[in-house]
Amino acid sequence: QVQLVESGGGLVQPGGSLRLSCVASGSIVSINTMGWYRQAPGKQRDLVASITSDGSTSYADSVKDRFTISRDNAKNTAYLQMNSLKPEDTAVYYCKWRLRRRFFSEADYWGQGTQVTVSS
Repeated sequence: QVQLVESGGGLVQPGGSLRLSCVASGSIVSINTMGWYRQAPGKQRDLVASITSDGSTSYADSVKDRFTISRDNAKNTAYLQMNSLKPEDTAVYYCKWRLRRRFFSEADYWGQGTQVTVSS
């Protein structure tokens, strides 16, 4: 009933920028936390950034001052602006939202991921 779809990934040179988007479809009553995670080959999936319903944000130390998370509740969309990209940022990026559907309890939903590759 709920689907999250990421977009905006691709190949970029070191020092470049990308903007990721995550759009949700389906019947949604409320959205609590929106988050971005990433996973490199052979590594665990780590939290990159999150934003709460009141706009409070948090970031992993590795991306602080380079990445910015934002949300547009009217469009059911989350964004991740990535600047000054480094090769170590290469990973599949996933969005995860905690939300509530009509007639259902609050739960977590994941997107399928979008590949970000930083290379010269």
